[in-house]
Amino acid sequence: MRYKLKIKLLSDTTFGRGDGVAGLVDQEVEHDKYGLPYLRGRTLKGLLSEECDNLISILPDENQRNYWTSIACQLFGIPGSKLETTAAMHIGDAYLPEDLRQAVAYEVDNEQLTNQDILHSLTTIRRQTAINYENGVAEKGSLRSFRVVIRDLEFQADLLFEKQPSDAMLSLLSVGTLALRRLGSGRNRGRGHVCCRLHDADGKDITEDYLNLFATIKLETMTEDNS
Repeated sequence: MRYKLKIKLLSDTTFGRGDGVAGLVDQEVEHDKYGLPYLRGRTLKGLLSEECDNLISILPDENQRNYWTSIACQLFGIPGSKLETTAAMHIGDAYLPEDLRQAVAYEVDNEQLTNQDILHSLTTIRRQTAINYENGVAEKGSLRSFRVVIRDLEFQADLLFEKQPSDAMLSLLSVGTLALRRLGSGRNRGRGHVCCRLHDADGKDITEDYLNLFATIKLETMTEDNS
């Protein structure tokens, strides 16, 4: 079964890859050989899992927390899992739309454009420095530059299941999707504001379809599912 997670950038975002380019930027964005930015599926999985854990932790009832924790383990797997406890869901890398990627690949492969042309058209460079709060002067040597993916672009990642996920899994995935509002480097400094939505294989937005289950599921139902 295939679902899609669509991510719209509401602010400039850095999909950091952990290094920079000497003389240009201290922090480069993750991009492919055509210069197209993308977000690694492993990173996206970690962010979604974290949001789900945060939501579960604030549920008022211990039985609810235990139930949804078990669903999260089924959905995302357990670190060091054996075959029977691996994740039910595989998350692919988040890319720009396929038609755009194909058009860009054609232009680059035919040497009409370079990968740097593409990268520069979809990103820009921001700079920041630390300020000494006592005198209001920039700290010496604190100037840093980082590349950002420009706002309003939309990325999508495939969510793959070997079999049809349960309603509970889709419910937890839906609330985690809505809760994911910041991603990338600098998400705690104003960058990386996003809007995420869950879609089925036909492209239908199903984010709202499973939300109520997370809040209204009855304890007796949880007991039956766990037995």
